[in-house]
Amino acid sequence: MTDTPVPGAQRGTAAPFAALLLAVLSFSLMQTMVVPALPDLQREFDASTTAVSWVLSSFLLTASVATALLGRVGDMFGKRRVLIASLTVFAAGTLLAALSDSLALLIAARAVQGVGSAAFPLAFGIVRDQFPGERVPVAIGLISSTFGIGFGVGLVIPGPIVDALDWHWIFWLGLVVILLGIAAVTAFIRESSVTNPGRIDWAGVVLLSAGVVALLLAISEGKSWGWTSGGIVGLFLAAVVLLAVFVYAESKVREPLIDLELLRRPAVLTSHITALIIGFGMYGAFTLVPLLAQTPSRAGYGFDASVTEAGLFMVPMAVTMLIASPLAGRIGAAVGWKLPLVLACLIGVAGFVVYAVAHDTEWTMYVGSGVLGIGVGFAFAALANLVVSAVDRGQTGEATGINTIMRTIGGSLGAQIAASIVASKTIPGTRVPAESGYTAAFVMSAIALGVATLAALAGPGRFWGRTPAPVAAPGKEQSRSAA
Repeated sequence: MTDTPVPGAQRGTAAPFAALLLAVLSFSLMQTMVVPALPDLQREFDASTTAVSWVLSSFLLTASVATALLGRVGDMFGKRRVLIASLTVFAAGTLLAALSDSLALLIAARAVQGVGSAAFPLAFGIVRDQFPGERVPVAIGLISSTFGIGFGVGLVIPGPIVDALDWHWIFWLGLVVILLGIAAVTAFIRESSVTNPGRIDWAGVVLLSAGVVALLLAISEGKSWGWTSGGIVGLFLAAVVLLAVFVYAESKVREPLIDLELLRRPAVLTSHITALIIGFGMYGAFTLVPLLAQTPSRAGYGFDASVTEAGLFMVPMAVTMLIASPLAGRIGAAVGWKLPLVLACLIGVAGFVVYAVAHDTEWTMYVGSGVLGIGVGFAFAALANLVVSAVDRGQTGEATGINTIMRTIGGSLGAQIAASIVASKTIPGTRVPAESGYTAAFVMSAIALGVATLAALAGPGRFWGRTPAPVAAPGKEQSRSAA
């Protein structure tokens, strides 16, 4: 769907765009900054591995719900004000985490922090509403890449912070970034006149939230509880039932939380499926590469890296991602989004092949990270732009929120399965993972991205050359202007 100029669109976009980047970066960093500190948290609170894992799981669960709900609320009531509200709650959760003196309080604080996930769909919507049309694809590409860049950088910088200070400072420094993001959005972003007024479908909110939480809880706890345990099987069944009821209920209400008509559009449906598979394939690298680097070399592989040194293996990925995303935006704007999405998958396959066959030297691991960063940058930019270009302005937050959830579900499942594969193969007489476990996990990711290539190719549109924009369904007018 082509974008027409919006009255009052901001022509001077440098400051507003920098404000949006700062806002989304503050959230993306907090996804993983706590990961290197988990061993310290486990020792300080004398907690089990399962208990301390909730520091990550609670954040993931609320983030998945907030992404869909607040993306839709932003479409309805104004993206700027909802973005500021989301970041404010995020800041409150971060302050609570910095002040935490118990594991239970820290877990609760992380759950509050998850509300900041709405920054991504809201930022996409603001860009589309307020930026000149020719700048939208590259801007969306850069915002998308910030998700992955923050994810990777968040694994690098906590090491020196924890070594020099303590884990509380991860949250104090994160809070500073969030407050700067709130100030920048308040100062430089204007509220858009583009809204899609309606009522909140609270029944849909409850059903979707319960279904997604059950699914992600089963994925995140499958390894510790046992994939065939009654609790995990019950959660998967509950997720299927709840999501099925959600789909049925949404088809019967006048103003649904998610317009199911969107999911029937081939471009949107294939983008969501591809996002799920890409997330499954790519996210394992974010955790497996640092773990491999920290393995003692006496195991026959690994580099004896400290937490800080292990994080440096992710730096090439962050650098190439930052370059690749705007490049993908320019390619997609010129020839359509199918080509950069297919290239993303193929480049990702190449990166994981490097990991699988050449992880015995540090420089080859750096090369693999750099190659994979190009694939991730292309993928995030292409997926976001595919969804944005296929829906009306007033549905941007709703549609991109669902795409983000699909990527999160795929990433959570892929990371858990990859970790299970590594843990299942140990060196005899030790608890150190065998090298073959990492190789198998990297091969699994390469295969997944090969499947994602097929999914991308199956999507609508030409592989080369722009496809005519789809026509909006009758009655699904672009968005109504706020009075």
